[in-house]
Amino acid sequence: MATASLLRRVLVLLTLFCVNDVRSVKLKSDEQAPWTNEFETVELSCVIESISSPSPRIEWKKIKEGNPSYVYFQDRISGDLENRARLREPASLVIENASRTDTAQYRCEVTAPDDQRSFAELLIDLVVRVKPVMPKCAVPTAVPVGKPAEFLCSEEEGFPRPKFQWFRDSEEIPIDPKTSPRFMNASYSMDPETGVLSFAAVRKEDGGEYFCRAKNEAGYSECRAQKMEVYDLNVAGIVLGVVVVITVLALVTAGICCAYRRGYLHSQQKDDKFKAPAKSDGVDYVRTEEEGDFRHKSSFII
Repeated sequence: MATASLLRRVLVLLTLFCVNDVRSVKLKSDEQAPWTNEFETVELSCVIESISSPSPRIEWKKIKEGNPSYVYFQDRISGDLENRARLREPASLVIENASRTDTAQYRCEVTAPDDQRSFAELLIDLVVRVKPVMPKCAVPTAVPVGKPAEFLCSEEEGFPRPKFQWFRDSEEIPIDPKTSPRFMNASYSMDPETGVLSFAAVRKEDGGEYFCRAKNEAGYSECRAQKMEVYDLNVAGIVLGVVVVITVLALVTAGICCAYRRGYLHSQQKDDKFKAPAKSDGVDYVRTEEEGDFRHKSSFII
Protein backbone atom coordinates (compact mmCIF):
# COMPACT_ATOMS: atom_id res chain seq x y z
CA MET A 1 0.00 0.00 0.00
CA ALA A 2 2.81 2.35 0.85
CA THR A 3 4.43 1.69 -2.52
CA ALA A 4 1.15 2.34 -4.41
CA SER A 5 0.63 5.59 -2.49
CA LEU A 6 4.13 6.73 -3.33
CA LEU A 7 3.58 6.00 -7.00
CA ARG A 8 0.35 8.01 -7.03
CA ARG A 9 2.10 11.00 -5.49
CA VAL A 10 4.88 10.82 -8.12
CA LEU A 11 2.30 10.70 -10.93
CA VAL A 12 0.50 13.74 -9.54
CA LEU A 13 3.74 15.69 -9.32
CA LEU A 14 4.67 14.75 -12.88
CA THR A 15 1.21 15.78 -14.10
CA LEU A 16 1.44 19.14 -12.37
CA PHE A 17 4.93 19.69 -13.76
CA CYS A 18 3.78 18.93 -17.31
CA VAL A 19 0.75 21.21 -17.00
CA ASN A 20 2.88 24.06 -15.70
CA ASP A 21 5.44 23.46 -18.41
CA VAL A 22 2.79 23.63 -21.17
CA ARG A 23 1.45 26.87 -19.76
CA SER A 24 4.89 28.53 -20.01
CA VAL A 25 6.13 30.26 -23.14
CA LYS A 26 9.54 28.94 -24.19
CA LEU A 27 11.86 29.99 -27.00
CA LYS A 28 14.83 28.38 -28.73
CA SER A 29 17.01 29.15 -31.72
CA ASP A 30 18.63 26.99 -34.37
CA GLU A 31 21.59 29.38 -34.41
CA GLN A 32 22.30 32.05 -31.81
CA ALA A 33 25.49 33.33 -33.46
CA PRO A 34 24.74 33.43 -37.19
CA TRP A 35 26.88 35.18 -39.78
CA THR A 36 26.41 36.19 -43.38
CA ASN A 37 28.33 38.04 -46.08
CA GLU A 38 27.36 41.56 -47.07
CA PHE A 39 24.47 41.77 -49.57
CA GLU A 40 23.27 38.22 -48.76
CA THR A 41 20.16 36.99 -46.89
CA VAL A 42 20.22 35.70 -43.33
CA GLU A 43 17.54 34.33 -40.98
CA LEU A 44 17.53 35.04 -37.26
CA SER A 45 15.92 31.93 -35.85
CA CYS A 46 13.41 32.39 -33.01
CA VAL A 47 11.35 29.21 -32.46
CA ILE A 48 8.41 29.12 -30.02
CA GLU A 49 8.98 25.79 -28.32
CA SER A 50 5.85 25.87 -26.12
CA ILE A 51 2.94 28.27 -25.68
CA SER A 52 -0.75 28.25 -24.77
CA SER A 53 -1.84 31.71 -25.90
CA PRO A 54 -3.30 31.61 -29.41
CA SER A 55 -2.21 35.16 -30.26
CA PRO A 56 1.12 36.00 -28.60
CA ARG A 57 2.72 39.40 -29.03
CA ILE A 58 6.03 39.19 -30.90
CA GLU A 59 8.69 41.93 -30.94
CA TRP A 60 12.25 42.22 -32.20
CA LYS A 61 14.80 44.73 -30.97
CA LYS A 62 18.24 45.61 -32.32
CA ILE A 63 20.89 46.36 -29.69
CA LYS A 64 23.99 48.19 -30.90
CA GLU A 65 26.57 49.69 -28.56
CA GLY A 66 24.13 49.08 -25.70
CA ASN A 67 21.28 51.07 -27.29
CA PRO A 68 18.09 49.12 -28.18
CA SER A 69 15.79 50.10 -31.07
CA TYR A 70 12.67 48.45 -32.52
CA VAL A 71 12.98 46.23 -35.57
CA TYR A 72 9.56 44.53 -35.42
CA PHE A 73 6.80 46.20 -33.39
CA GLN A 74 2.99 46.14 -33.66
CA ASP A 75 3.10 43.73 -36.59
CA ARG A 76 5.40 45.85 -38.78
CA ILE A 77 9.09 46.22 -39.60
CA SER A 78 10.61 49.58 -38.61
CA GLY A 79 13.96 51.34 -38.45
CA ASP A 80 16.76 50.80 -40.97
CA LEU A 81 15.40 47.32 -41.79
CA GLU A 82 11.97 48.60 -42.87
CA ASN A 83 12.41 47.63 -46.54
CA ARG A 84 14.88 44.78 -46.04
CA ALA A 85 13.34 42.44 -43.48
CA ARG A 86 10.22 40.34 -42.88
CA LEU A 87 8.81 38.08 -40.17
CA ARG A 88 8.74 34.38 -40.93
CA GLU A 89 5.96 32.75 -38.90
CA PRO A 90 5.75 32.35 -36.14
CA ALA A 91 8.66 34.50 -34.84
CA SER A 92 11.86 34.27 -36.94
CA LEU A 93 13.28 37.41 -38.60
CA VAL A 94 14.64 37.30 -42.16
CA ILE A 95 17.04 40.07 -43.26
CA GLU A 96 17.68 40.53 -46.97
CA ASN A 97 20.53 42.42 -48.63
CA ALA A 98 22.46 42.44 -45.37
CA SER A 99 24.62 45.48 -44.66
CA ARG A 100 27.69 45.94 -42.48
CA THR A 101 25.54 48.17 -40.26
CA ASP A 102 23.35 45.14 -39.46
CA THR A 103 26.11 43.64 -37.32
CA ALA A 104 24.57 43.79 -33.82
CA GLN A 105 22.78 41.86 -31.12
CA TYR A 106 19.07 41.12 -31.75
CA ARG A 107 16.47 40.23 -29.13
CA CYS A 108 13.36 38.20 -29.86
CA GLU A 109 10.60 38.87 -27.28
CA VAL A 110 7.37 36.88 -27.00
CA THR A 111 4.54 37.78 -24.62
CA ALA A 112 1.77 35.21 -23.98
CA PRO A 113 -0.93 36.59 -21.62
CA ASP A 114 -2.70 33.23 -21.19
CA ASP A 115 0.42 31.38 -20.05
CA GLN A 116 1.57 30.99 -16.50
CA ARG A 117 5.02 32.19 -17.58
CA SER A 118 3.86 34.92 -19.91
CA PHE A 119 7.16 36.34 -21.21
CA ALA A 120 10.29 34.93 -22.82
CA GLU A 121 13.21 36.43 -24.73
CA LEU A 122 16.10 35.17 -26.83
CA LEU A 123 19.36 36.93 -27.79
CA ILE A 124 21.02 36.42 -31.18
CA ASP A 125 24.42 37.83 -32.19
CA LEU A 126 24.59 38.59 -35.91
CA VAL A 127 27.85 39.25 -37.77
CA VAL A 128 27.77 40.60 -41.33
CA ARG A 129 31.16 39.94 -42.92
CA VAL A 130 32.52 42.45 -45.45
CA LYS A 131 35.00 41.50 -48.16
CA PRO A 132 38.13 43.71 -48.20
CA VAL A 133 38.58 46.27 -50.96
CA MET A 134 41.86 46.72 -52.86
CA PRO A 135 44.54 47.46 -50.26
CA LYS A 136 46.91 50.41 -50.49
CA CYS A 137 50.50 49.26 -51.02
CA ALA A 138 53.85 51.07 -50.85
CA VAL A 139 56.90 49.29 -52.32
CA PRO A 140 60.39 50.87 -52.61
CA THR A 141 61.34 51.30 -56.28
CA ALA A 142 65.13 50.96 -55.91
CA VAL A 143 67.29 49.97 -52.93
CA PRO A 144 71.07 49.40 -52.79
CA VAL A 145 72.38 46.03 -51.65
CA GLY A 146 72.75 45.81 -47.87
CA LYS A 147 70.40 48.71 -47.09
CA PRO A 148 67.07 48.40 -45.17
CA ALA A 149 63.67 48.55 -46.92
CA GLU A 150 60.08 48.75 -45.68
CA PHE A 151 56.87 47.69 -47.46
CA LEU A 152 53.45 48.99 -46.31
CA CYS A 153 49.97 47.52 -46.87
CA SER A 154 46.66 48.81 -45.44
CA GLU A 155 42.91 48.21 -45.88
CA GLU A 156 40.10 49.77 -43.81
CA GLU A 157 36.80 48.42 -45.22
CA GLY A 158 36.93 44.66 -44.55
CA PHE A 159 35.11 43.14 -41.56
CA PRO A 160 36.28 41.30 -39.59
CA ARG A 161 39.60 43.13 -39.90
CA PRO A 162 41.64 41.35 -42.58
CA LYS A 163 45.08 39.83 -42.24
CA PHE A 164 47.80 40.64 -44.76
CA GLN A 165 50.04 38.50 -46.97
CA TRP A 166 52.93 39.57 -49.21
CA PHE A 167 53.91 37.96 -52.51
CA ARG A 168 57.10 38.22 -54.58
CA ASP A 169 56.88 37.24 -58.24
CA SER A 170 53.48 35.62 -57.46
CA GLU A 171 54.98 33.41 -54.71
CA GLU A 172 53.73 33.91 -51.15
CA ILE A 173 56.37 35.17 -48.73
CA PRO A 174 56.18 33.08 -45.52
CA ILE A 175 55.87 34.86 -42.19
CA ASP A 176 58.95 32.99 -40.95
CA PRO A 177 61.71 32.91 -43.61
CA LYS A 178 63.24 29.81 -42.03
CA THR A 179 60.24 27.73 -43.09
CA SER A 180 61.09 28.08 -46.79
CA PRO A 181 64.40 27.12 -48.47
CA ARG A 182 63.96 29.95 -50.97
CA PHE A 183 63.64 32.64 -48.28
CA MET A 184 65.83 31.05 -45.60
CA ASN A 185 68.69 33.54 -45.99
CA ALA A 186 66.46 36.61 -46.22
CA SER A 187 66.61 39.17 -43.40
CA TYR A 188 62.97 40.27 -43.26
CA SER A 189 60.20 40.32 -40.68
CA MET A 190 56.47 40.43 -41.46
CA ASP A 191 53.43 41.41 -39.37
CA PRO A 192 50.19 39.97 -40.82
CA GLU A 193 48.12 42.21 -38.53
CA THR A 194 49.59 45.55 -39.71
CA GLY A 195 50.76 44.53 -43.20
CA VAL A 196 54.33 45.80 -42.67
CA LEU A 197 57.17 43.88 -44.36
CA SER A 198 60.65 45.04 -43.27
CA PHE A 199 64.05 44.05 -44.65
CA ALA A 200 67.04 44.67 -42.40
CA ALA A 201 69.45 44.39 -45.36
CA VAL A 202 68.21 43.59 -48.85
CA ARG A 203 70.01 41.06 -51.05
CA LYS A 204 70.28 40.98 -54.80
CA GLU A 205 67.82 38.06 -54.73
CA ASP A 206 65.18 40.20 -53.00
CA GLY A 207 64.52 42.21 -56.15
CA GLY A 208 61.28 41.49 -58.02
CA GLU A 209 57.58 42.35 -58.26
CA TYR A 210 55.72 42.58 -54.95
CA PHE A 211 52.02 42.79 -54.13
CA CYS A 212 49.93 42.51 -50.96
CA ARG A 213 46.73 40.57 -50.26
CA ALA A 214 44.15 41.54 -47.62
CA LYS A 215 42.04 38.53 -46.58
CA ASN A 216 39.22 37.72 -44.15
CA GLU A 217 36.38 35.19 -43.93
CA ALA A 218 34.36 37.06 -46.58
CA GLY A 219 37.08 37.00 -49.26
CA TYR A 220 40.26 38.81 -50.30
CA SER A 221 41.58 41.62 -52.50
CA GLU A 222 45.05 42.39 -53.85
CA CYS A 223 46.92 45.51 -54.86
CA ARG A 224 48.73 45.84 -58.18
CA ALA A 225 52.24 44.40 -58.38
CA GLN A 226 55.08 46.91 -57.98
CA LYS A 227 58.71 46.27 -58.91
CA MET A 228 61.64 46.78 -56.54
CA GLU A 229 65.11 46.98 -58.06
CA VAL A 230 68.14 46.04 -55.97
CA TYR A 231 71.41 47.52 -57.24
CA ASP A 232 75.07 47.33 -56.22
CA LEU A 233 76.46 50.32 -54.40
CA ASN A 234 79.31 51.87 -56.54
CA VAL A 235 81.78 52.98 -53.87
CA ALA A 236 84.44 54.01 -56.41
CA GLY A 237 81.92 56.18 -58.24
CA ILE A 238 80.87 57.87 -55.02
CA VAL A 239 84.49 58.62 -54.06
CA LEU A 240 85.19 59.98 -57.56
CA GLY A 241 82.11 62.20 -57.35
CA VAL A 242 83.22 63.61 -54.00
CA VAL A 243 86.71 64.33 -55.39
CA VAL A 244 85.23 66.12 -58.40
CA VAL A 245 82.99 68.27 -56.20
CA ILE A 246 85.90 69.21 -53.93
CA THR A 247 88.08 70.08 -56.94
CA VAL A 248 85.39 72.31 -58.43
CA LEU A 249 84.88 74.11 -55.13
CA ALA A 250 88.66 74.66 -54.81
CA LEU A 251 88.89 76.13 -58.32
CA VAL A 252 85.95 78.46 -57.70
CA THR A 253 87.47 79.63 -54.42
CA ALA A 254 90.86 80.26 -56.06
CA GLY A 255 89.21 82.21 -58.86
CA ILE A 256 87.36 84.47 -56.41
CA CYS A 257 90.57 85.17 -54.43
CA CYS A 258 92.49 86.02 -57.62
CA ALA A 259 89.75 88.40 -58.72
CA TYR A 260 89.90 90.21 -55.38
CA ARG A 261 93.66 90.58 -55.57
CA ARG A 262 93.50 92.11 -59.02
CA GLY A 263 90.83 94.53 -57.93
CA TYR A 264 88.09 93.33 -60.25
CA LEU A 265 85.64 92.98 -57.43
CA HIS A 266 86.49 96.30 -55.64
CA SER A 267 84.04 99.14 -56.11
CA GLN A 268 85.74 102.28 -57.31
CA GLN A 269 84.86 105.29 -55.27
CA LYS A 270 84.98 108.75 -56.75
CA ASP A 271 86.41 111.49 -54.60
CA ASP A 272 83.83 114.19 -54.76
CA LYS A 273 85.16 116.24 -51.81
CA PHE A 274 86.82 118.89 -53.88
CA LYS A 275 85.73 120.18 -57.23
CA ALA A 276 87.59 122.84 -59.17
CA PRO A 277 85.29 125.84 -59.36
CA ALA A 278 84.35 127.09 -62.73
CA LYS A 279 85.95 130.36 -63.67
CA SER A 280 83.71 133.24 -64.51
CA ASP A 281 84.61 136.50 -66.13
CA GLY A 282 87.27 138.31 -64.17
CA VAL A 283 86.83 136.48 -60.87
CA ASP A 284 89.11 133.82 -59.43
CA TYR A 285 88.04 131.76 -56.42
CA VAL A 286 90.75 130.94 -53.90
CA ARG A 287 90.38 129.01 -50.66
CA THR A 288 92.46 130.21 -47.74
CA GLU A 289 93.77 128.08 -44.92
CA GLU A 290 92.07 130.16 -42.26
CA GLU A 291 88.68 130.12 -43.88
CA GLY A 292 86.57 127.13 -44.44
CA ASP A 293 84.97 128.59 -47.52
CA PHE A 294 85.95 130.31 -50.74
CA ARG A 295 86.41 134.02 -51.28
CA HIS A 296 87.09 135.89 -54.44
CA LYS A 297 89.77 138.35 -55.40
CA SER A 298 89.87 140.86 -58.13
CA SER A 299 91.83 140.25 -61.26
CA PHE A 300 92.85 142.35 -64.15
CA ILE A 301 90.49 142.65 -66.96
CA ILE A 302 92.12 143.02 -70.28
